[in-house]
Amino acid sequence: MIDRRRLLRRGMDQVSAWLPALLMVLFALGTWWLVRSAPEFHGAASQAPVSPDPDYFMHDFSVRVFLADGRMKSELSGTEGRHFPIDDTLEVMQPRMRSYDEQGHPTVATGKRGVSNADASEIKLYGDARVVREPVVGADGKMTPRLEFYGEFLHAFVDEKRVSSDQPVTLWRGNDVLVGDTFDYDDKNGIATLRGRVRSTLPPHSRQATAAP
Repeated sequence: MIDRRRLLRRGMDQVSAWLPALLMVLFALGTWWLVRSAPEFHGAASQAPVSPDPDYFMHDFSVRVFLADGRMKSELSGTEGRHFPIDDTLEVMQPRMRSYDEQGHPTVATGKRGVSNADASEIKLYGDARVVREPVVGADGKMTPRLEFYGEFLHAFVDEKRVSSDQPVTLWRGNDVLVGDTFDYDDKNGIATLRGRVRSTLPPHSRQATAAP
């Protein structure tokens, strides 16, 4: 009887000695299970799709972009503006953009509706789209005639000094008129490329100037 009591007491002592370790193991297993089972709130939030709806509006506004030396690079104004966070673009009603070259000569782009990127270095013009650059005297002293592009769609790249369209465009260069189904103009080299059914109207003095050696 005494031996049984001793054995029982010894067994209870061993269980008591190992009980804290067993409880810690069970606690660790329970914590691991909770972590695995808990929903990933942060991951779900980071993967949530960006809303396609505008996140802010502007009325009768003007946005100006300046160069590092303080000179104005461009100015975009409109009667109404809506910013879309999904692609960080600004939709403008009755847009008017003025961009400036190194000598400060402005080029004006207008339309019924426009879509600009975040830094206003690129704008798409829809409906009565027009880009105009008045006559300027270049650094070499030569006069560059007035340029005007008109169509239902024009894509202006401010930094690249380029205008293009995949729709019909009318080009005026001084008194010369050219029409094409698609169009691309690079102001850096002064070359306009028209494709498709290209038509031109050149006054007599332009023909003579072109034919002259």
